[in-house]
Amino acid sequence: MRLRYLLVFLVVLTAFAACNSRTEAEKIVDRSIEAHGGDNYFNSKIEFDFRNIHYTIFKTPDRFEYIREFSDSTGNVIDSLNNEGFVRTVNGAKIDTLSEEWIGKYSRSVNSVAYFAFLPYGLNDPSVFKTSLGETEINGERYDLIKVTFAEEGGGDDFDDEFLYWIGKDDSFIDFMAYSYHTDGGGVRMREVSGVNEVGGIRFQNYLNLKPSDESVSVEKMQELYEAGELEVLSEINLENIKVETLKN
Repeated sequence: MRLRYLLVFLVVLTAFAACNSRTEAEKIVDRSIEAHGGDNYFNSKIEFDFRNIHYTIFKTPDRFEYIREFSDSTGNVIDSLNNEGFVRTVNGAKIDTLSEEWIGKYSRSVNSVAYFAFLPYGLNDPSVFKTSLGETEINGERYDLIKVTFAEEGGGDDFDDEFLYWIGKDDSFIDFMAYSYHTDGGGVRMREVSGVNEVGGIRFQNYLNLKPSDESVSVEKMQELYEAGELEVLSEINLENIKVETLKN
């Protein structure tokens, strides 16, 4: 009997130690993931339309598959990105003539949409480094400000991008984000939540996509520019026809 109690105590102690070993930034992100969907992310296939393209997204801690489907002058195009790599088919036939450059461009495009649609779930990936920049305030609301960078190994082609997330002190929702990127000429953006849809226990957010007149500024300057009214609306990020299918284990 004593041995059983000792084993239970050791399990609880180990779990407590693991929890306490997480940094403040990791704990803030953990709470945000829970607020946005929690365990629902782990066993769901998500579908939505974005800018007339249909996406199907599936992601677990060790495997993923991102699919987009659309029609153009060549026919019905399906792009698939998963653990094995990228494949494009047109009218059901695999395209084997894509250059590495175009494979990279298509992969980044598919991955980018999946990344933003799944936020904040992906922020606990092993290649993600999180740092707390303390508390701040926007529009009278208090936020934890988290900076995210990526490891070169496992961080993808965009590993040198930098992100900031404003996570609500009271509700743990991400109301704003900003990021700098270096592909396709580079630049910096800020996104402000413009609408919310809750489907299948997951919170999906639409955004206004904002840009500064000078895109060489650091991502840390974006809050200052936003509050000064010096960001212009570049586009809207709206997910439509959202479906969430719970998958059996």
